[in-house]
Amino acid sequence: MKKQNEENKKVSADDKNTNEEILSEINDVDDVEIISDDDGGENVKLKKMQKELAHCRKEKQEYLDGWQRTKADYVNALRRFEKDVHTAKENGVRKSVIVLLPVLESLQRAQRVGGELPDGFDAIVKQIISAFTTLGVTKIQVQIGDMFDPELHEALGRSVVDDDKKDNTIVAVLEAGWKLHDAVIQPAKVSVAYCK
Repeated sequence: MKKQNEENKKVSADDKNTNEEILSEINDVDDVEIISDDDGGENVKLKKMQKELAHCRKEKQEYLDGWQRTKADYVNALRRFEKDVHTAKENGVRKSVIVLLPVLESLQRAQRVGGELPDGFDAIVKQIISAFTTLGVTKIQVQIGDMFDPELHEALGRSVVDDDKKDNTIVAVLEAGWKLHDAVIQPAKVSVAYCK
């Protein structure tokens, strides 16, 4: 009797090892049915394992989805941050140039008036213009005879002309205009021809 119990335990242990090997081979399969002994013990274990596997897969997918959303949010935040930094830099340059433009214009007016100016006036003007160029600020190129462009020019006066071909053209540049890259900081102040 004792010998038979030992043999039954051995067979049971062999069956258990065989079942574990089978289960490890069918790890990714959900629809497996094992024919078992009369009490159905293996089917209960398998169904429990299948439920746990389905739960783990669902949980894994939730974690993966959450990670992907978080990664996308992080990438978007970096882009927004870079854009905000660029915008802040541009705004800082714009404000600095707006503050310094009257100084440059006063110096240029003094140069045009002539007379005795202290040495270094020209050098100061060149230095300011060089600093503007380094920051990406350029003078708006305006010539007499160009068509008036309200995005680049500000009309401070009108001159009546008889020739309709000269209508809406620039007849005098009163003050230079400036732009930062493509954005106008200060439009060029001009006088515009007007044909009746």
